[in-house]
Amino acid sequence: MRYTVDPSVFDMSSDIKMGIIIGKNLKNSETTKEDEKRLRSAEIRMRETINANQVRDLPNVSLYRELMTKADINPNRFPPSVEAMFKRILKGGQLPLINALVDLCNAVSIEQCISLGAHDLKDIHEDLEVRFSREGDVFLPFGAMEYEKVDAGELTFTSGNVVQTRKWIWRQSELGKTTVDSKDIF
Repeated sequence: MRYTVDPSVFDMSSDIKMGIIIGKNLKNSETTKEDEKRLRSAEIRMRETINANQVRDLPNVSLYRELMTKADINPNRFPPSVEAMFKRILKGGQLPLINALVDLCNAVSIEQCISLGAHDLKDIHEDLEVRFSREGDVFLPFGAMEYEKVDAGELTFTSGNVVQTRKWIWRQSELGKTTVDSKDIF
């Protein structure tokens, strides 16, 4: 399996950094007390150090929003998922506990102020790409059973013609959802 990024993405922002980590034969579990403590501690530290009005000015959030704007994605209508997560925390909310791996990703995302997601490889059958969508690309929304068509020209994260994340880092697909049974993750 290959992971590629369309060079035009870097033309829009030479400061953007992307990477992928693959874990095989992992043993995920329900959230432990330690997992919850790390996540809640990250949320508390964020509330102590960042003002809700500053979220868009955080360097990475600002960079994500800038790239989205250049890709013709309105970041006010489709905010980066990490921005929405940070705003939820700063308004006093807590993130739901999902499972050990997802909770860890969320804690690291908060601690490092980066966009970080986990996808189960069992649903990935072709190379992974960050690219602009093409005719025939489809997306399965979280919790849905039916695919929806994706118009050509949208910045997406895909596996073949199946979109894993819409509007670049706005919404993740039902496919690749990380559960306690997930063993192979990227």
